[in-house]
Amino acid sequence: MRWTLKTKPSEDKVKHLAQALNVEDFVATLLIQRGIETFEDAKNFFRPSLEHLHDPFLMKDMDKAVARIELAIENQENILVFGDYDVDGTTAVSLVSAYLKSHYPNIATYIPDRYAEGYGISFKGIDFADDNGFSLIIALDCGIKSIDHIAYAKEKNIDFIICDHHRPGEFLPDAVAILDPKREDCFYPYDELCGCGVGFKLIQALGTNRNETIEDLVPYLDLVATAIAADIVPITGENRVLAYFGLQVINADPRPGIKALVHQVKKKTLDITDVVFIISPRINAAGRIKHGNHAVELLTEFNFEQAQQFASEIEQYNSDRKDLDKQITKEAFQQIIQNQEEDRYSTVVFQEDWHKGVIGIVASRLIETYYRPTLVFTKSGDKYAASARSVKGFDVYNALDACSQHLEQFGGHMYAAGMTLKAENYKTFKDAFEKQVEETILPEMRTPEIEVDAEIDFADITPKLVRILKQFEPFGPLNMTPVFMTKDAKDTGYAKTLGSEDEHLRLFVKQHNSDGIAAIGFGLGKKINIVKNQNSFQLAYSLAENEWNGTVCTQLMLKDIRTNDN
Repeated sequence: MRWTLKTKPSEDKVKHLAQALNVEDFVATLLIQRGIETFEDAKNFFRPSLEHLHDPFLMKDMDKAVARIELAIENQENILVFGDYDVDGTTAVSLVSAYLKSHYPNIATYIPDRYAEGYGISFKGIDFADDNGFSLIIALDCGIKSIDHIAYAKEKNIDFIICDHHRPGEFLPDAVAILDPKREDCFYPYDELCGCGVGFKLIQALGTNRNETIEDLVPYLDLVATAIAADIVPITGENRVLAYFGLQVINADPRPGIKALVHQVKKKTLDITDVVFIISPRINAAGRIKHGNHAVELLTEFNFEQAQQFASEIEQYNSDRKDLDKQITKEAFQQIIQNQEEDRYSTVVFQEDWHKGVIGIVASRLIETYYRPTLVFTKSGDKYAASARSVKGFDVYNALDACSQHLEQFGGHMYAAGMTLKAENYKTFKDAFEKQVEETILPEMRTPEIEVDAEIDFADITPKLVRILKQFEPFGPLNMTPVFMTKDAKDTGYAKTLGSEDEHLRLFVKQHNSDGIAAIGFGLGKKINIVKNQNSFQLAYSLAENEWNGTVCTQLMLKDIRTNDN
């Protein structure tokens, strides 16, 4: 593990902002590192406002999309809302279909089967639309590369509106409207929306036509915040506003489906991390284990008792998913060792009976041990299908693009992608991908990194600092939880390991003459020897509040521990 201390901004900038905001210099430093350099920037950051959301009609083709939907309603056409089976797709479908249904009855939803149809727009889905008299399909979180599918639909006189956030290919499909802020000819001010976020912009535009205010659409933001958290998009700009108000909805008055999912959780207030680890995996489990339709049913159900029934079924899918991911991860590790591939630049593994729904999770698990770009393949029909995950700084999408002659199809982002190939091309592709990674990955990308925002002393950790840092939330990419480092820390004699395999570490530490402070390090049990020998050491950590028996106290959430001489 390498620690990288972020570059300090210029002293003048820091002093100027610290004085303007009446905060300590290192708080001003944290803000400047996040691109917040003026009083006005800080005001927008600390006080998100729905007024900061952009005009949806600034998005290319929004006027065409709205006009086509209004025409469909006027002509009593049947509209099919189509979306991917993951969290972003199912929340987007739930959002757009629920909004349209509140104004017009002829609306249905379609989620492709992960196994029978695969990712994105499917010919089977278009045939379903044709067989059931749908003349307009609104595709969410997919479609930007579906040139052949859109052409096929056009032959059947079915129009498409595409709402996507993935990178377009060289050519765009022949759709009535393509809403994608990543289009090169789209000059919308913010291009990091998730698929559900693009769907929200669509209903915002439709609402404008109906004289609805942005406040009328706030109840839909629990879905948008869930998608933002799950899709790991930057929590900046418009996403920050949507996530901020979406979390308020989740905590105050969520839709029955989300309420049912968090019903068993003891926490009174959920933050974005809770959404990532409690809500998102359960919504995802439906599409992974059974069918994404179950997630849409849950998220669009208005009766709480019925929602609870759906939620308990999804809880079972999530339990099954955990068992599968544990088993497959174990088998993948065995395969790496048997093939003597521990020291490669990439991980590429395959077994034909691995469950397609969890291979992405398994890829992430493998990276925790072998820190390198990872692809996990399984059999899908007569092809091999894989999920890819990457390490910080390495663009796995570009690496796949460089090997695309061996692939049938691929798509995704810098850090996560999916692909299919013919069985006979697996070995050739595996070798080509390894070569591509070896030639392009930088040495430092092969070691996990802890980015440290600032070095502080324990004396700097005051109730005021904790209050200010709480206002940095919601955290996420480009606005990560601040990480601090402190040197010359000492154990006060309470260090102990926790967990069935002593994998976690609990400490009570102090520095110089400071009061002691509690610290917990998940997965750091092996580091107990560093702290037990009475020598001083360094800690990298974030700050959190821990509530126990009605008392709230600050504790350190440890990222790593190392000796003082590092």
